[in-house]
Amino acid sequence: MIEQFDLLVVGGGINGVGIARDAAGRGLSVCLCERDDLAAHTSSASTKLIHGGLRYLEQYEFALVGKALAEREVLLRAAPHIIWPLRFVLPHQSHLRPAWMIRLGLLLYDNLGRGRRTLPKSRRVSLKRHKSGLPLRDEFHIGFVYSDAWVQDARLVVLNAMDAMERGATIFTRTRCVSASRDADGWTAQLESARGELSTIRAKALVNATGPWAVQFLDDVAKVGHDHALRLVKGSHIVVPRLFEHPYAYIFQQPDRRIVFAIPYEHDFTLIGTTDMDYHDDPSAPHISDEETRYLCDAANRYFKRSIAPADVVWSYSGVRPLLDDEAGSASEVTRDYLLELDQHAAPLLNVFGGKLTTYRKLAEEALDRLTPLFPHASEAWTSKGHPLPGGERQDVSTLQRELQSAHPWLPESMAWRLVHSYGGRTMRILGQARSLQDLGEHFGADLYQAEVDYLRALEWAVDATDVLWRRSKLGLRLTAEQVARLTTYLADAPPRRASFA
Repeated sequence: MIEQFDLLVVGGGINGVGIARDAAGRGLSVCLCERDDLAAHTSSASTKLIHGGLRYLEQYEFALVGKALAEREVLLRAAPHIIWPLRFVLPHQSHLRPAWMIRLGLLLYDNLGRGRRTLPKSRRVSLKRHKSGLPLRDEFHIGFVYSDAWVQDARLVVLNAMDAMERGATIFTRTRCVSASRDADGWTAQLESARGELSTIRAKALVNATGPWAVQFLDDVAKVGHDHALRLVKGSHIVVPRLFEHPYAYIFQQPDRRIVFAIPYEHDFTLIGTTDMDYHDDPSAPHISDEETRYLCDAANRYFKRSIAPADVVWSYSGVRPLLDDEAGSASEVTRDYLLELDQHAAPLLNVFGGKLTTYRKLAEEALDRLTPLFPHASEAWTSKGHPLPGGERQDVSTLQRELQSAHPWLPESMAWRLVHSYGGRTMRILGQARSLQDLGEHFGADLYQAEVDYLRALEWAVDATDVLWRRSKLGLRLTAEQVARLTTYLADAPPRRASFA
């Protein structure tokens, strides 16, 4: 029997899961398939910011920046456990940009967007007196402080998929769409699981949210003619041991007029990125080059007293951004906006080109606004109205952590912080009736226990150690090779227990 859906979404990155969530919440029957893990590629390789994009003001992308700043407010309310405010410091170098230009840009940044603004406005500071000046080289005297927000990017993807599923969507990971053909009544798609099992589904409309593979999907899978081109741009990041003690992040201007961020990361590290390089190889396997590593080290060394070298890098990652090819001269100047194209030559096909993490919810809303006239039973837009993502029901995350530790005094503070800032109000589904750390089952290293691993397998589609250690968490920074091997063996041997966490 062929299963029928209103909508088939191909692609389990942030745009795909956002569209699936929005559609399920409007009452559509939805199937999403992703050939790898959720957020396996671009969506887990970002700078992990929910931001307007200060540097886009120089490119006159005022509409994009305004849209992103408005979305920043919506997302802070929807997922306060995985998204939180972050203050940035921009040390001034007069030969790169005059102070008046920076101040004017920040005033504009403070006031673009619409609706309620909850984050502090920008201000000028003396780096000789402000705590953020301490790790900087002595030549820096003036800085500018402004607000944006931090996000656990891969968890944002997973939580959207969870919400979509809880609203009725069917989510298939490690399932490839091998063919899709359409007639006047809909699409027929053949899906292939990781075990090679084939299944066929029917859908009234199809969404191509395959990111860097969007054009390839049209050419090789859907076999639909088009005149679009994507410009693939590789962005790489490095992680080094912590370079400063305070909670501020930095935005550093570079001689090539690019900017590089240095951000507090996982308590004990500093994240530095990103690069922008045109990319022409397989989007599935981008790697940082020696040139990029050296560039990012040099970018930090222009500002920090403590010098870093490639040997200091403890981890790096790269992602390929599928940007609209607007024929900009340099990769860093290509627009981060998106294009939604609805093809109705037969059964509807919605193509998603471009986009950025911050605007995924708005992109999904606009996508469904384009599609819902085809579905008379669909309800109105809903995701901007304060509906939280799973675990985000409590806005005061600090109070939630205190309550958790009060009820579980045996729980280490650092572990309580990580659990609450990963699972929010759903942390108790992991802890259950445990009265000690030993009750959480096998200890795999750092603060990772069997109860959490079982939860991730049962409810968050985690299959292997990479899913657990680098996307559902960043505990890969802390486990030894032997501990990773033990976790790998456990995941291969232990069956998931979905019902016990419901």
